[in-house]
Amino acid sequence: MGIVNATPDSFSGDGLVEPQLLADHAERLWTAGADILDVGGESTRPGYRRIDESVELERVLPAIRAIRERCARAPISVDTYKPAVARAACAAGADAINSVWGADDALLDVAAEFDVPFVAMHNQDGTHYAGDVVAEVAGYLLDCARRAEAKGIARERIWLDPGIGFGKTADHNLAVLQRFSEIVALGYPTLIGWSRKSTIGKLTGEDAHLRVFGTTAANVLAASAGADIVRVHDVAAACQALRVTDAVVRGWRPAGWTG
Repeated sequence: MGIVNATPDSFSGDGLVEPQLLADHAERLWTAGADILDVGGESTRPGYRRIDESVELERVLPAIRAIRERCARAPISVDTYKPAVARAACAAGADAINSVWGADDALLDVAAEFDVPFVAMHNQDGTHYAGDVVAEVAGYLLDCARRAEAKGIARERIWLDPGIGFGKTADHNLAVLQRFSEIVALGYPTLIGWSRKSTIGKLTGEDAHLRVFGTTAANVLAASAGADIVRVHDVAAACQALRVTDAVVRGWRPAGWTG
């Protein structure tokens, strides 16, 4: 999943707002090997301020239309937790909804109405957990998945994301990755987003735009534990690493393989 930030304040410094520039960026990600293009109009960087849905719509809808015109075959997900934005985005051509705030019932209704996949990500205010962080994250996601199924969304269209960097300390993030197989064991498709996150910076000492190697390591570990989708800024690097990982872990081979 390639990240397309339709915002002026992305933490990784790659945010754009002009639709054609966003389409250029999306086309580069698609050409580099992205399977999904994830378009978001509200930054979720640490300390971010929520924006009005009208502002988000002004950013997201032109971007989706421009990307759809440029990359006609590319699946597009809209990164939003606002039902009105999700509905308008799906009507404009988005193929999936990616929510950073779990599975709000109204948002699930939109996914069911348009019959699109839905990503439920774990999130919370603050970093306090009464018990084991991984167990609490897994319980939260299982509740999201069951409510999505109750809305008529097919199991294979419910994607669970443990929310690296959201409502978690650096040690919490590492624990989630270390025990990611417990999220996979819930029995739903899984997504994880480690790309350029601050925990990688704390481990490597690198600024956000220089965290590609740390991100690659996290992606390989997640894929080895069973992750189905990784959300990344640096698509080409992720594709190379994951092809090797999938060859070893899942028995994948490229077309025409003569090994």
